[in-house]
Amino acid sequence: MEQLTQTSLQGLFQAIAAAQDEAALNQTVMADLGAYFGATRWKLMFLSQLPKINKNSPLAMRLALSIDHNPVLRYLVQRHAAVHDEVILPPGVWRSICPRADHSHVMVGPIVSDSQLLGGVAFTRHRRDPAFDADDLADLNAICLHISARLTKLRTAQNSSSLLAGDRQDLSLIKDQRITPRETEIATLVAQGRTNREIGKSLWITENSVKQALKRMFRKLEVSSRAEMVALLLRNKGMAE
Repeated sequence: MEQLTQTSLQGLFQAIAAAQDEAALNQTVMADLGAYFGATRWKLMFLSQLPKINKNSPLAMRLALSIDHNPVLRYLVQRHAAVHDEVILPPGVWRSICPRADHSHVMVGPIVSDSQLLGGVAFTRHRRDPAFDADDLADLNAICLHISARLTKLRTAQNSSSLLAGDRQDLSLIKDQRITPRETEIATLVAQGRTNREIGKSLWITENSVKQALKRMFRKLEVSSRAEMVALLLRNKGMAE
């Protein structure tokens, strides 16, 4: 089965980086990836979204989502590494595990963040098509790195926006002895969603001064991000009121 050119792989990296949300990744980008790998079916899946399995679940679902029954899934969960069925099974054995004609070849790769497995991307081919090979696996490993990085960035931005845009609060009344009045002014503007440059212009200080002030505040408050700092100060403000 002929794949697209290596240049198209670079184009996929760019498409992943340009995705504005998870929906775009799951729909447009995954469709492009499915075409790239000559797949019959494809899916971006998250562990948190998998259905709960119990004795009343359909047998096919129980087997597909069981790491005891599904060696490909077990490999992904244990190693956080991309794999296709013929890496760990003799040719043709996968078909006895999953008899569906359009799932006769399977390849999956990990989506990770902060050392945690969030989910994976999966591709299948019809039994009339050739099995996935080492080149497919190498490409999938690279693609999973890009998807993992993009998802982490999207989720971090979403969490920060939800916090900051939802509050837009005035932190000028906070009574935290660890930060100075000037740092309180900076924190208030951070909570309003201002950039470092905008904060500098508002307070008549340089952008670098804002950056250095934030570093000091992070150390004093023992936080690692703007969103975490604002959340802590809002919580402390609420307790003091």
